[in-house]
Amino acid sequence: MYTFQDLINITAKLRSEEGCSWDRAQTHESLKPYLTEESGEVLQAIDRGDMENLCEELGDVLFQVMLHSQIAAEAGDFTIEDVIDGICDKMVFRHPYVFGGENAAGKGGRALTWEELKNLDKLRKNRYKDS
Repeated sequence: MYTFQDLINITAKLRSEEGCSWDRAQTHESLKPYLTEESGEVLQAIDRGDMENLCEELGDVLFQVMLHSQIAAEAGDFTIEDVIDGICDKMVFRHPYVFGGENAAGKGGRALTWEELKNLDKLRKNRYKDS
């Protein structure tokens, strides 16, 4: 069975000089219609209740994420590891009732709403950028 590291390596190889000319020619902009198309195919698989096709289509969406991340890495903008770190950090921060943390209870012991957590998360990230 392939691993996530295999997917990283395959994506990089496809974008390399020894890889695929079509993959190598893609940009964030040129990939936009494919991300829309693949996302639509995920929705169709869900509507049909077709789990086998859903699995395949989620893989296609994941490959879109991989291509965008590889293009960004080549430009020195960010890597797939940055994407993973960012979403993990966001989910842990926004679910303090699951993972614990100082935001588990807001003012007066009241649990913070999703919107409050989302706003706090944005403030926190802006503070990191400014420092």
